[in-house]
Amino acid sequence: MIKYSCIIIEDEPLALEKTKGFVEKTPFLNLLATFDDALEGLAFLKSNKVDLLFLDINLDELSGIELLENSKLNCQVIITTAYSEYALKGYELNVTDYLLKSFSFERFLQAVDKIQENKSVNHKELNSKFIFIKTESRLEKVNIDEILFIEGMRDYRRIHTINKRIMTLQNFSELEQLLPANLICRVHKSYMVAISKIDEIERSRIKISKEIIPISETYRDHFFSQIKS
Repeated sequence: MIKYSCIIIEDEPLALEKTKGFVEKTPFLNLLATFDDALEGLAFLKSNKVDLLFLDINLDELSGIELLENSKLNCQVIITTAYSEYALKGYELNVTDYLLKSFSFERFLQAVDKIQENKSVNHKELNSKFIFIKTESRLEKVNIDEILFIEGMRDYRRIHTINKRIMTLQNFSELEQLLPANLICRVHKSYMVAISKIDEIERSRIKISKEIIPISETYRDHFFSQIKS
C-alpha cells in the first residue's frame, strides 16, 4: 500500500488531537509531525518531502491563508477551519478540500481520498483546460487555451483572451498558482503571456496579435528556458 506523508498545522489542542487521531486511523497516511505555529510548519515543509498538509486558518503570526498566498508549497493542502467564509479563497488557492469543524471521520476520509486521485497527476494539470477567475462578486470561467496574455494595471489584472477581457483583483502570485507554468509564463512584473500565442520574439519584446509585450531581465532566463523546453 502506498503511504502519503502528512503534517498538521493547528493551534487548537483539541482540534489537533482530533485530526491526529483521524490520520492515525487512516492506513495510507503517515503523520510526520504536528505544529501549533505556522512558521515552524513552513520551515519543516521547506526541508522535508511532504505529500499532504492539514492546515488551520486562524493561526498566530501567519494565518493559513497568508501561508498559502506567500509560499509555493509542493504538497496538497486540506484546510481545517470553523469558518465557512474562507471556502471561496481556499478554492482560488487550489486546496484539495475544505473541512469545516467539527467534521466527521467519514467527511475526513472523503477529503483524503482525493489525494490518491490527485497524486499521479500534477494538480494544475488536472485543471489545465480552464480556471475560474474572481471578478467583482462572481467567479468567471476562463478557458486556458483562449488566454493571450495577462496585464497588470495597478490593483487589477486584465486577462486578455481571444474573445474577451476580464478584470480581476487576483494578483500575479495567485494567478501563477492557478495556471500551468508550461503554458502561461511570467515575463515582466506587469505581464504573463501564453507561450502558444506568441507570434514573434525580437530581442526583449514579444508580439502577440497586435500587442508588444516587454521581457524584463528578472524573468528573461526563466522565460527562454520555458521556450526551449
